[in-house]
Amino acid sequence: MPEISIKAEPILILGHFVLTNSYLLSLVTLVLLLATAFTLRGKILLIPGKLQSVFEILTEQFLGLMDGLLGDRRKSEKYFPVVATVFLFILVSNWLGLLPGVGSLMIQEASEHAGEAKMIPLFRAPGADLNFTIALALVAQLAVQLFGILALGFKKYSNKFFTLKNPIYTFVGLLELLSEFVKVVSFSFRLFGNVFAGEVLLGIVGFLAPYFIPLPFLFLETFVGFIQAFIFSMLTLVFIAMSVTDHEEHEAHELAH
Repeated sequence: MPEISIKAEPILILGHFVLTNSYLLSLVTLVLLLATAFTLRGKILLIPGKLQSVFEILTEQFLGLMDGLLGDRRKSEKYFPVVATVFLFILVSNWLGLLPGVGSLMIQEASEHAGEAKMIPLFRAPGADLNFTIALALVAQLAVQLFGILALGFKKYSNKFFTLKNPIYTFVGLLELLSEFVKVVSFSFRLFGNVFAGEVLLGIVGFLAPYFIPLPFLFLETFVGFIQAFIFSMLTLVFIAMSVTDHEEHEAHELAH
């Protein structure tokens, strides 16, 4: 039975820098996405072929989904790169973690202390590392706050959290501020829990019933990887929509209808 470790295992230690197996696969994901982007960038045609047409249809569907939340195609096109990048990065990293050989290619664990050597996987799904999901959640939340400030201005945006109109508004503002930190926890633990649970499930099933038995579970985790990427990106979009909308104008609009 393979050892199940909650934390990512170190494969290289250089001073204070520790390269873990999950960090390594996230770097592979980044390089793969960048290489694909630069390769396809020079092949975009005015009259699209079949493959380009498929991607354009998917992009249009994604933008239409964003229109329903943002209510404006210009806003959708403005925030599309961020939301789509989050979706693709999580999706590709999740799927790379499911590839045959990713969990079975073993190396000796790097350690600062002398002792018995332990064999660990060279690659591990980044989503199964809580450090990765927390970092991704922080980046998403910082982007949400930045977009809100740029859209409404620092003073108007900060009034959501700090206002002295009356004690009730002050208390509600503090709850809003607390909720921004809670979102980071919700973001990170949702993604981590699902990816780590899938990794453990596949490991146990592969040990108890190898060969073709784990295939249905592998297909299930492929679907779960897509769903988790979609949920994370959609929550990012929802929070962006909330941050760039003026609450007073939104309430007036709702009353008018």
